[in-house]
Amino acid sequence: MLKIAFHPIYVLPLPKGHRFPMEKYELVPQQLLHEGTCSQDNFFEPDYPDEADVLAVHDQSYVEALKDQTLSYREARKIGLPLSERLVEREFIITSGTIKAAEYALKNGVAMNIAGGTHHAYTNQGEGFCMFNDQAVAARWLQRNNLAKKILIVDLDVHQGNGTAEIFQNDPSVFTFSMHGKNNYPFKKEKSDLDIELENGTGDEEYLKILKKTLPRLIEEQRPDFIFYLSGVDILATDKLGKLGCTEAGCKERDRYVLQTCHDLKIPVEVSMGGGYSAHIRNIVDAHANTFRLAQEIYF
Repeated sequence: MLKIAFHPIYVLPLPKGHRFPMEKYELVPQQLLHEGTCSQDNFFEPDYPDEADVLAVHDQSYVEALKDQTLSYREARKIGLPLSERLVEREFIITSGTIKAAEYALKNGVAMNIAGGTHHAYTNQGEGFCMFNDQAVAARWLQRNNLAKKILIVDLDVHQGNGTAEIFQNDPSVFTFSMHGKNNYPFKKEKSDLDIELENGTGDEEYLKILKKTLPRLIEEQRPDFIFYLSGVDILATDKLGKLGCTEAGCKERDRYVLQTCHDLKIPVEVSMGGGYSAHIRNIVDAHANTFRLAQEIYF
């Protein structure tokens, strides 16, 4: 059975006019239930994590500053969200959801988190709506529990996974692959193990050609026993913060290819949702829902 992390705290109210589309976290599971793609049994509610798991990736001083709300104005401003104790609790629970989803993926081949993909979080700072790097923490959790040795992170959000690159910059046991918009945030990028920068307006044909040429080669070379997939839908031409030109059909084919490849090669995969900032919420919800629809179709 497909297992999906979702907690009511994911849908945390933000000040009116804030550009982060928090409502998508409520609307995606509602859509999946409404259309019959999922039932309530597919969803699990993550608990607060063991902080030792978070501290295996993030500096204790940074974690304590978040919990105590003692970040400087500049540090908080880089995150871009109105900080509160409740928001920090939300980040802990999202991270726990990805850890638990990784555990489910080992059993079922795939598992997902309605939220997550917080790839701009560094070891000692947050930025770009990200405070803890959920997939990095889950990768370390797998390794610390001897559940995986070599991990591949496939980051197909429109923004480079700069925090993920920094966290694993000297660690050959985790290979970081980011394919993103060349001229998108972050404007100062880190060095992933493999970065593919795409020009403004890159559409379905070129995007998929590059992905289908790259992913099999990486898997053959790196031979991972676990994959984390960040499935941001901000590659859409309709995205307000992205600069690429993909259609919803192209985004769906991207997800199909990644999931089918993992399935065929029998490599467990955890999927976190990542970004999506189209002007119309229906575009965001439908593109994200496609990822879950495909997981059901391919695996179950």
